[in-house]
Amino acid sequence: MWAASGITTKNVENYLYGILPKRDAILSEMERFAAKRDVPIVGPAVGRLLYFLAQISGARRIFEMGSAIGYSTIWLARAAGQGAEVHYSDGDPEKARQASGYITRAGVADRVRIHVGNSLELLAETSGDFDLIFIDVDKHYYPAAAKLAIPRVRSGGLLITDNTLWSGKVTRKAAKKDADTRGVQQLNRLVYGSPELYTVLLPIRDGVTICRKL
Repeated sequence: MWAASGITTKNVENYLYGILPKRDAILSEMERFAAKRDVPIVGPAVGRLLYFLAQISGARRIFEMGSAIGYSTIWLARAAGQGAEVHYSDGDPEKARQASGYITRAGVADRVRIHVGNSLELLAETSGDFDLIFIDVDKHYYPAAAKLAIPRVRSGGLLITDNTLWSGKVTRKAAKKDADTRGVQQLNRLVYGSPELYTVLLPIRDGVTICRKL
């Protein structure tokens, strides 16, 4: 489940997810599917956060690096509104197929472009700057993804990264073979150390790092 990160206590997580408003039929169906099939999605608490950030920032052009079945894509596309341009990207053709179906049923297909392949390569191939880039690729790619994404975010735009507390593993030295933990640690150091960004790390679910491009 998306709530089982170990960052907060079980009681706090139960309260946080218990108080959330009920999602619509499509999102609820996706949550059940993800739980049953062990598909990684951001879950409703982070979904609402993404919606909120996209909405208050006025994001209209969005690139999502690692989109799975399109759960976070739908939150972002709904926040961006009619006429927006949201780029879904994922390396798994089957997940992209599932995402396309959910996105269509959610009524946001007119503003979502589906890309299948390596998300870093797809971002590099897509022209123009973005109001918001969301990183949720394999964790060992995080530093490279951030280095690629930062120049592509417009001034005043947002760079958001999921899983940046990585079930608490970021608090200790990574094992030699643990490239994922090292990747998350390196990304957090990179964005906090960048003079181009104002960065905040929120301990919600598995950690969400939010950067505003200065």
